[in-house]
Amino acid sequence: MKSLKLISSAITMLICFVTVAQERTITGKVTDNSAIALPGVNIYIKASKMKVTAATDFDGKYTIKAQKGDALVFNYIGYDTQTIILDEQKIINVKMTESYQNLQEVVTVAYGTSRSSRAERKKAAMAAPQISEIRNQYVPSTVAKDEPLYIVDGVPLKSQQFAKINPNDIKNVSILKNDPNSSIHSGLNNTGTIIITTKNEIYKNLTENEINQKLNIITPIEEDVNSEDYDSFVENTFESPKSSPLSTFSIDVDNASYTNIRRFINNGQTVPKDAVRVEEMVNFFKYSYPQPKDQHPFSINTELSDSPWNPQNQILRIGLQGRNIPTEELPASNFVFLIDVSGSMSDYNKLPLLKKSMEILVNELRDKDKVAIVVYAGAAGLVLESTSGDEKETIIDALDHLKAGGSTAGGAGIELAYKIAAENFIKDGNNRVILATDGDFNVGGSSNTDMETLIEEKRKTGVFLTCLGYGMGNYKDSKMEVLADKGNGNYAYIDDIQEANRFLSKEFKGSMFAIAKDVKIQIEFNPKQVQAYRLIGYENRKLRSEDFKNDAIDAGELGSNHTVTALYEIIPAGVKSDFLNNQPDALKYTKVQESSNNYNNELATIKFRYKKPDGDKSIEMVKVVENKAISLQNASNDFKFSTAAAWFGLKLRDSKFITNKSSEDIIKLAKQGLSKDSGGYKSEFIRLIKSSKTAQ
Repeated sequence: MKSLKLISSAITMLICFVTVAQERTITGKVTDNSAIALPGVNIYIKASKMKVTAATDFDGKYTIKAQKGDALVFNYIGYDTQTIILDEQKIINVKMTESYQNLQEVVTVAYGTSRSSRAERKKAAMAAPQISEIRNQYVPSTVAKDEPLYIVDGVPLKSQQFAKINPNDIKNVSILKNDPNSSIHSGLNNTGTIIITTKNEIYKNLTENEINQKLNIITPIEEDVNSEDYDSFVENTFESPKSSPLSTFSIDVDNASYTNIRRFINNGQTVPKDAVRVEEMVNFFKYSYPQPKDQHPFSINTELSDSPWNPQNQILRIGLQGRNIPTEELPASNFVFLIDVSGSMSDYNKLPLLKKSMEILVNELRDKDKVAIVVYAGAAGLVLESTSGDEKETIIDALDHLKAGGSTAGGAGIELAYKIAAENFIKDGNNRVILATDGDFNVGGSSNTDMETLIEEKRKTGVFLTCLGYGMGNYKDSKMEVLADKGNGNYAYIDDIQEANRFLSKEFKGSMFAIAKDVKIQIEFNPKQVQAYRLIGYENRKLRSEDFKNDAIDAGELGSNHTVTALYEIIPAGVKSDFLNNQPDALKYTKVQESSNNYNNELATIKFRYKKPDGDKSIEMVKVVENKAISLQNASNDFKFSTAAAWFGLKLRDSKFITNKSSEDIIKLAKQGLSKDSGGYKSEFIRLIKSSKTAQ
């Protein structure tokens, strides 16, 4: 009998092991028929003895472990329950359909296995009239048009706060659908009200600061943006291919401008025009370009279609796709964290957010990577010697002990960081200084010219530079941009922990591992097909024609699996325009009288030059663009979305080159291009347009 029990036990363990081995993580997003995310949807496995359950978060996203053959049930008040049999899928997105029951009344659902009693439902319904009193205390501008009003333990919460609530603390959830005639929703363009009661009413009577502290939310500090510093620039104008036959510029993979703009809009502020760099708005988003198929580190892709803001014109899109190198094949990294701990970094959205960001990056390190930490305030100092990536606790502990105070000796910090990087230099490795600061250099060589000279000298060491910007009020965008542009680097603005997670975790390879440097583009338009052209954005990245073949001239870097997009607006031949300023000149296409080839089928010729990360000599690539345009309706989703991003940027800059500034038209085009949005960033962009003070 004993042996039979042992066998039975062994079989049971084997079955459990096989079951666990067959389990996999299922993720997805739940929305309504209007593609609006549904938070609080209950998901469970039908007939499961383990009672595996999950719920969607604020963005409608969920994660649950299940195995093939399981029946996933999606249940939400006011919507028809859906059941999906799991096959080989790992991602299941669900669109819920409203049921015909009356949603104008309050319905309460109790979390857990027991149902709520009639008395509980009556109590929740009686609480509904009190919402109008809370509503009167709530600032309508803080509620986005596509968001419900959240009330937890009688306290109105913002979406960011609601998303941080621990589901295990929730006792009851009540949902009140938006009634335009209800006093509760008067003046609000949201999707209703979600009322939550926690088990011990832990948020009752708390102030906003107390709630943020409990939820570990970094509170934005309202400051005067007049002390923020942005480089002013004049946007590119139309040029004739006869008078200006060549357009030359450096690629730009930075996207700090977009997240900075997002910060202004989310705070209900007007976006400063000089804070808008259109190319960084376009390049914040990822597009579906094919991987390179030859020996070059990136593929080249072009598309020609109609301009959405000037219908008589065309847009030429140029897209580069960096090769996706598997993580295990990436070289070992030698990182130096250069962290600003001066007094200006004491705000909640600066050093505290910075430390959390760096923890995210530390978690991406492999055993063969190493990190040193240098800080600077009144002086610069080494906090942590170069430490192996497998000693994560040691690195994070060093970060946790950092405190802000003193003035800002930025130059001394840069000197020391590059010195430490050189001492630990890895040949054929990834050597990089990661500077995290608000950019407020105010001691020593602090001017942009001084910083530019210093960083250009350090660039020769073979050490790359990543700049991470934090904070508001005294934020120095101009200095950060100079450092990144001149230091073989990239630049990101971290406005919240989600952005830190995107840039430092989800896009870790593209952000931290260069596969090509000094990437330049030079394009020659055919005057037989083009009367005038205009490079959209890249004003700070333009180069002289002779710089293209000069290997001493610095240009942008491209990371693993990174995409880069550039847009040209074109006035086709024969189209009347006020922007033309023709002057005679001649190059390839203007010498047609001397050649038997008229190049009638060519719109332009594009040349690219790049260096390997450790190389000194450029490699050239050439691509001819056919004069073959497709209608905007038939253009790719990526074309539509990238032009919508540029369009909104031009609107924010109040560009004189767009005739149509309708926010509704921009939103319509962005929605048409809305695809492959796993992170929800494109949907967020559409919400930003609606929330912007420029929206009409």
